[in-house]
Amino acid sequence: MELVISFLGSEWKRRPFFPVIFLLESGADTEKGRQTQQFSDTVRVHLLQRALRRRLLQELGDQKIPFLAPSDRGFQQLWDTSYSGLVLRKSCSLPAELHSRVQAALLTLRRKGCLLKDLVRVRDRDVFTAVSRALLGEPGHTYRYLDTRLFAIPWHSEDIDVKGQNCCDPDLRAACKALWELNTFFCTDVSQLKEGDRLTQWAKGEAEAKQGEEGDTESKHSEDSKNSEGGDSESRQSEEGDTESKHSEEWDIESKHSEEGCSGSKQEGEWETEFKHSTEEGESSQVKPGETSFAAASEHAEGKCPDWGVKASGGTETEPVGLKAQEKPVAELKHSLSDYHIQDREEHGSGQGCSQPSPPQVCSGPVKFNVTLLNYMDPAAMSQLKEEPYYGMGKMAVGWHHDENLITHSPVAVYSYSCHDDKGESSEGSSSDKACWRIGLKVAWDIHTPGLMLPLESGDCYYMRDDLNSTHQHCVLAGDTARFSSTHRVAECSSGTLTYIQSRCQEALSNLHTDPDTGSHRLVALLPATLQDCEEIHNEVEFEWLRQYWFQGQRYARFCSWWTRPMEQLEKDWKLMETMTMLFLAAVEEEDQAEEGRREMAEILLSALTDRHQQRQTWRDRCHSSLAQTLPPEEAPVDRPFWGVDDPSMPLPFDLADIINRVESLLWRM
Repeated sequence: MELVISFLGSEWKRRPFFPVIFLLESGADTEKGRQTQQFSDTVRVHLLQRALRRRLLQELGDQKIPFLAPSDRGFQQLWDTSYSGLVLRKSCSLPAELHSRVQAALLTLRRKGCLLKDLVRVRDRDVFTAVSRALLGEPGHTYRYLDTRLFAIPWHSEDIDVKGQNCCDPDLRAACKALWELNTFFCTDVSQLKEGDRLTQWAKGEAEAKQGEEGDTESKHSEDSKNSEGGDSESRQSEEGDTESKHSEEWDIESKHSEEGCSGSKQEGEWETEFKHSTEEGESSQVKPGETSFAAASEHAEGKCPDWGVKASGGTETEPVGLKAQEKPVAELKHSLSDYHIQDREEHGSGQGCSQPSPPQVCSGPVKFNVTLLNYMDPAAMSQLKEEPYYGMGKMAVGWHHDENLITHSPVAVYSYSCHDDKGESSEGSSSDKACWRIGLKVAWDIHTPGLMLPLESGDCYYMRDDLNSTHQHCVLAGDTARFSSTHRVAECSSGTLTYIQSRCQEALSNLHTDPDTGSHRLVALLPATLQDCEEIHNEVEFEWLRQYWFQGQRYARFCSWWTRPMEQLEKDWKLMETMTMLFLAAVEEEDQAEEGRREMAEILLSALTDRHQQRQTWRDRCHSSLAQTLPPEEAPVDRPFWGVDDPSMPLPFDLADIINRVESLLWRM
């Protein structure tokens, strides 16, 4: 197999170019050939995306792409035609009791120190996320982003302890249960919403808010909602904030860590990208509540034509109005860029570290969110928030991204809550003095469709339905107050649950026989396919579970001990797999083995050991990095499993260099 990358065009330094990849391989029907083909496809897409991104930015130059806010003419038409998968639920349309429990739960989790910054991996470098976060969800579920696996604190959906375990204190259990109640509400509400409910919720919410302002019987929640605008989209997050997801290379030149909610200081930005797009200092895109045209929403609900725009009869779309004159030239780029439009491609199978990736699942039937990623950010504690570079929307708390590792076409539900201190109380001064949080949306790979900017008040929720997350990107624009977000997802967990990895362990250990009398071990079968599968499971358990857990997942053990015993059992199983590798090595070095069989076995073993050796060194370096050393002891990464050269309890050394040399020498002699 040979991989050749050819750059066409002798003048590539002076004009955009597209890398073309030619794959020359023999034995394409083999498993190795299939994996190589997948790798080459991924490389090809990334190279094409990089070239396309540069082309788009060169075409755009110093111009800003237009965007519309609620006070702009054409806003509703743009929402209906280009962002129809977005649904907003105003805070007053949710039960007041639910607001109270959820907001108290978020404050409890922060007060207990459960919301922590993740040390994630971006372009082979570690970086802290700017947002503090925690994962809650179904017992035994995990969520993986930016080479980081988060281990869910269970919902505690029942009054009794989860599966009889007394894993956390009553306050934390009550907080988790409140967020489970919100999750249940979202599952029902998202499934029941019909086409057109987006506008109904918007108009109804604004009408109720206006009515509440005129009365004297406003609830305490309504006061909080009115006095503290803001919320958050999801910090993928991308994360989640998800920094940038693996499939959101896009034409967005923000660094990956920006899109995952990592900090964006100039120091970190030095290594972000080879091509820096020049941005202009523009007016802030912050929209104050008083600027939003509530009357227009009401008119639209009554069948009138609001100032936000008009949808032409017959189902045809009209050109959105309200664009600034100086921004119109951007739309003229549509035709020149039409040949360069490339759809996003998700890298299914790579997200959870599964050795045998399964076909991507598609969301069907009733919605069941299985995890929520909680995020907290205080702009006052952030330095050098980046300006949104393409539309001039304002300061970004989280850069442009898709949410990653979700079931295809599954919705995302986000609850936003802003407050001024850890007690959830408002500071002195009018709410009009505070800029609210907003979400920005754009069509992926598109610079001619205007962006959409939506202000969020405290307690507002929004849903991204259908294929919106895969065809669009979203960002979070910072307000002046601190904010929480609870981002509910249908995570792709085919290889990310405790049940899954336990079954994988049993699959591997079924090839190990233990004598009940002597306790000695032997391998049941020496079939190359079986041995390869066992070694892949061995690596998966060590690097996707044990080391991920001890790197930062174990931080939550002081709050909730649910994962403690399962991880102890996984480590015991992994230790038996070390014994299996020792027996595998002995079989390869056995002179009585047929040479052809020995060569195939030796090649499988060498590949597994080389990968293991390299990954151990990488994790060891991460645990002892300068960033890791800045963390307090209770949050610092632990280099585990690790053992010394003279540890009698371990069948093989930690450093595999000598064993690798032995296997390589054996292959040379064959």
